[in-house]
Amino acid sequence: MSPKTKRIVDIIAAVIPAGLVMLSGVFKFIGGEQVVQGFTALGVIQYLPVLGTAEICFALLYIPRKTMKMGFILLSCYFAGAMATELSHGMAPASPTITLSIIWISAFIRDRSIFLPVAERTQNA
Repeated sequence: MSPKTKRIVDIIAAVIPAGLVMLSGVFKFIGGEQVVQGFTALGVIQYLPVLGTAEICFALLYIPRKTMKMGFILLSCYFAGAMATELSHGMAPASPTITLSIIWISAFIRDRSIFLPVAERTQNA
């Protein structure tokens, strides 16, 4: 794959999941009817702006290569908590599971060293 193609794939793999998460954060600020109902059922409606801010910040950290690993860790923890919260309230955690899967797939595409050990190259002198 050419460097240009790799760069395009990297940008797409960063922007799609980050865009989804940022859109979710914006919806938390707007306070759509479905969002309000869901978070009221979970008992965390008072934290809606904080959760929206966290999503947007974590997604912004995920986009640049230098902060991608930190953004990945924070997004993974955030959506794992979302899954746990939904499961503890008897709800199906489809939305956070799908979002987290997309984040993990894109992270694997962008930097496999997050998941797989990278063999160090040694030079024979």
